[in-house]
Amino acid sequence: MTDLRLSYQTIEFGKIDIHLCTLRNRQEFSDPDGIAEKLGICSASWPIFGVVWPSSLVLAHYMLDYDTESKRVLEVGCGMALSSLLLNKMSTDVTATDYHPEVQSFLDRNVLLNGDDDIDFERVDWAAKDDDLGLFDIIIGSDLLYEDSHIDLLANFINDHSNATCEVIIVDPGRGRKNKLSTRMQALGFTASLSKPKHTDYLEQTFKGHILTYSR
Repeated sequence: MTDLRLSYQTIEFGKIDIHLCTLRNRQEFSDPDGIAEKLGICSASWPIFGVVWPSSLVLAHYMLDYDTESKRVLEVGCGMALSSLLLNKMSTDVTATDYHPEVQSFLDRNVLLNGDDDIDFERVDWAAKDDDLGLFDIIIGSDLLYEDSHIDLLANFINDHSNATCEVIIVDPGRGRKNKLSTRMQALGFTASLSKPKHTDYLEQTFKGHILTYSR
């Protein structure tokens, strides 16, 4: 992290403040040992994890009023883990996951910035079957479908980590794959619905995406 230019910000959720250390912009890159390269993460996609995207803001605002009491929550492809940090602040049992090798260092740093308890984290590959995550009651994520190949990988990963009764919330910014994901989730026994976020005045531009919800 020493070669990266960083930025600090505070995001407000009502009376809750979440402090974040992020990359300064999407041009930052540091992979001196080639760890990300060995994982198939190129220099162009390397910084994607390290900034706050509109979809992650939509997800966090949505989760602010969501009933997570006594439920185990998994954030998939967490990036800056804004929703996990918010849920952790609200004493939710939350686990964060991502594929990028730098995510945990930023997550740990941001947990300290917010003065909260550690958040469980595991670096996972959706295609692998050897993680130790277990099963969850609620699975959340934002802006996850960059390629068609991600559809089956994500759906199967969610299915493998869902309790018999499970709620899934995915915020999609409109990359054109939401219907394919819903079809796949329905084949796995989930009911599907989509909606627009009610209020997005915290965003700089109009949000063109949807909140996808699946349950069984």
